[in-house]
Amino acid sequence: MQFSDLPLDHRLGKALEIKGFAQATEIQAQAIPYALMGKDLIASSKTGSGKTLAFLLPAVQRVLTKQPLSRKDPRVLILAPTRELAKQVFLQLKWLISKHQLKAALILGGENFNDQVKALRHHPQFVVGTAGRIADHLTGKSLYLNGLEMLILDEADRMLDLGFSAQLKQINAAADHRKRQSMMFSATLDNAALHYLTQSMLKAPQRISIGVSGAEHKDIQQRFLLADNVTHKERLLTHMINEKDHRQVIVFTATRADTERLSNLLKEQGLYSIALSGDLTQGQRNNIMSEFGRGQQHILVTTDIASRGLDLLNVSLVVNFDLPKLADEYVHRVGRTGRAGNKGEAVSFVGPKDWASYLSIKDFLQQEVSFSEVEGLTAKFKGLRPPKKAKSVAEKSSNKDASARAKSAGGASNQGPERVKPMQGTEVGDRPMKRKPRQVIEDNDE
Repeated sequence: MQFSDLPLDHRLGKALEIKGFAQATEIQAQAIPYALMGKDLIASSKTGSGKTLAFLLPAVQRVLTKQPLSRKDPRVLILAPTRELAKQVFLQLKWLISKHQLKAALILGGENFNDQVKALRHHPQFVVGTAGRIADHLTGKSLYLNGLEMLILDEADRMLDLGFSAQLKQINAAADHRKRQSMMFSATLDNAALHYLTQSMLKAPQRISIGVSGAEHKDIQQRFLLADNVTHKERLLTHMINEKDHRQVIVFTATRADTERLSNLLKEQGLYSIALSGDLTQGQRNNIMSEFGRGQQHILVTTDIASRGLDLLNVSLVVNFDLPKLADEYVHRVGRTGRAGNKGEAVSFVGPKDWASYLSIKDFLQQEVSFSEVEGLTAKFKGLRPPKKAKSVAEKSSNKDASARAKSAGGASNQGPERVKPMQGTEVGDRPMKRKPRQVIEDNDE
């Protein structure tokens, strides 16, 4: 479907034309018409499929073409799980509204609160932010959502994973009126907690699912390599980076300490590398992502903080130095490459500590998963055997009863103890009772 086939305002159509966007992706073609009709949406599709434009275009069109419910309150609130993703969404929004007299504010945790209060006093039509800081402004009465017309949650499942359930409920309550439209977008939506959230926040939502989270991404070649230990992984990492002339590389690690260590290791080998982790200030993180986005750094070593939403079209290789604990997080990591029709490669190292995660990912992916080998770097580690299944209490009790019955049926078997002869007397129940002899009292004359 072409964007020109969608019932979009001509001003948005012109902006898309200038940017060279002609053909809508599948999620855009299916979601935008329902969103323009004012329906609540819950939509899922693979990473890199164009979800951001699927909710930004209807949001901007609503503000451009309809009268506001309130002149002071924001008309559209867009929530993202991380500051990096919120900033990415904000930049795309700024591009869409740049030719119009519309204002937008970026409200993130970790940045100056008073500066944000000043920005909100200018009554922006759009607010993009993280749930925690938005909730802080609601509590501080520097933000009101009584006139909110659209509430959009990007990567809603991730927000719940990060513990923002209470904040989302607070935001929902602050904008609880019948004219509000709500939309949720994510690459994965199969989450029990999220299902409860959709029931409380959305009204008869239209469900749109493009593909399956674990389905094979045809633009990404995925490989798994066994590794003996951290040193072996480091040698494999160097080989993978030098194996081909990659445009840009993202390396995912499990800990913040490993981001610095691996980045320094790569720098010692003459490779342009930079480390990103959650313990940096927002300014430092912005500078790092700006350098990497402009191509000043060849390799980004990071934790899962960069696994979602960042639209980096030049990343041709993703390396999972450590596998993530959650299988759906693997999908998001891998989705940093192979975007917008480009080809990409994803390589994952599997050591003894990664084995449980590997089995979980293998079950999640709807494709054949096998191990590759690098000549001269073959691992001795071949996987872990599944643990022996522990007997349940019922099985133990059943075995004990069977053993007792076998002994009882064996009679005077040579394998069992000698059978005790029953006592003489009158039987009461199953226990023989021996009658006590009567005591005879004799009279003695004195």
